[in-house]
Amino acid sequence: METFSQFLSEETTEDYKVVILTVEVGDKSKTATKFEKQAKKMGLEVILCEFKKTSLTFDDGKYIISNKDDSMEISSKDTVVFIRGTPTRDSHLDLISELERIGITCINSRTTIQICADKYRSYVRLKDFRLDQPKSVLVPTEEDIDSALEELDSNFPIILKTLRGAGGVGVLFVESKRALDSLVQLIYKQNKDADVLIQEYIKTDGDVRVVIAGSDIIGTMKREVVEGDFRSNYTQGAGVKSYKLSDEEIRQCLIAAKAVDGDFVAVDFIPYKGKPYFLEVNSSPGTDGIEEANSGLNIAKEVLEHYRDVKNRYQVPIRCGYHEMVDIKPFGEIETKFDTGNSAYSVLHATDIKISGNKITFTTVGGKTHTAKLEKEYKARTGGGVDERPIVKLEVEFMGHTHELMFGLDDRSKRGTYVLLNRYAMKEMNVMVDPQKKMIITTMKGTSEWNQAIIL
Repeated sequence: METFSQFLSEETTEDYKVVILTVEVGDKSKTATKFEKQAKKMGLEVILCEFKKTSLTFDDGKYIISNKDDSMEISSKDTVVFIRGTPTRDSHLDLISELERIGITCINSRTTIQICADKYRSYVRLKDFRLDQPKSVLVPTEEDIDSALEELDSNFPIILKTLRGAGGVGVLFVESKRALDSLVQLIYKQNKDADVLIQEYIKTDGDVRVVIAGSDIIGTMKREVVEGDFRSNYTQGAGVKSYKLSDEEIRQCLIAAKAVDGDFVAVDFIPYKGKPYFLEVNSSPGTDGIEEANSGLNIAKEVLEHYRDVKNRYQVPIRCGYHEMVDIKPFGEIETKFDTGNSAYSVLHATDIKISGNKITFTTVGGKTHTAKLEKEYKARTGGGVDERPIVKLEVEFMGHTHELMFGLDDRSKRGTYVLLNRYAMKEMNVMVDPQKKMIITTMKGTSEWNQAIIL
């Protein structure tokens, strides 16, 4: 039987298929090309796809992702999709959602991409995790500039940012109220639906970028402020050098990555007053600058090796209630409770249990009788002592996916719920239970016939 510590520390390293899904191709996506070449060098099957030329189809029980010239069969078991660039079109984001829905690991998730793409939204997220940042105030309309400035409560100069922009684009240094009024007026004249924020200015000689994959720091660099400018972006010509993080900076950078649900991200901060002041989290970090600052570092290789370990391939879980209708074959849909308790096997209600050699016959919900292979017998510790439970393997279908799960058989006539799915089943099914919601997915489907029999 697997112990709880083994469950937490389970590691499996294996090759996988790589999909590089990029907003742009060619010279405008150097990192995507670098990842493609490195994946081939490592012997991984890889396909490079441009969002606008990519399709996802389901044919003969298989999911196929295709670009203009090539295609690849993908699955939740062996595929990782790397998102390059910042997709903003609904159709591109919806493709990511569809990949996540079928259990594909996407680096990064749609949620993370959208948080990181919105400077104010990411500011709020980091603030929720009590990370220090330059104070920022949203300016929703041109008429709100005075109240926003009052709320900011900072002397000039200040920083003006459009909510969407990368590589230092859309970041402005503002030295006076007159200049601020003119810039805001110009922005909203060009786009009445524009979103901007103002931010206190912290004078610095540069900022620090930390590239993170999961909980591993891949590389760091300090970017110096561009001469005659206030920005320190590598794409704007900033000089770079290596940087050694303190233990506290490591801790807070990892928190910042998790604050945006990031997996492979770059965290940017200013060392200020002895602690990091965070600027942003980038969901599609480049590699050139940080590799220049750290001789011999190959970001693409490090990241691709990171995801060889199955435990690092995070799949966006399906949100469900703590009770759902689950199709347990051959018995049909049965109301099931998701239970994270420390039990080795899921539990299925059974009476009239008869064992003959390696065969077992039992009766379950609705008086249905079934014969199955006896996998083993297990001593389960319960509040009343130790129960001897036979173990069977059954097919379970939920959210369009079929899984083979192990069940311990137990007479649950007086226990209220006929089926318990344990944490191992939840891991296999990739579900996340909302303890505040009884049913989310199946919305009480089919429960009327069981209202008399099941005590909830």
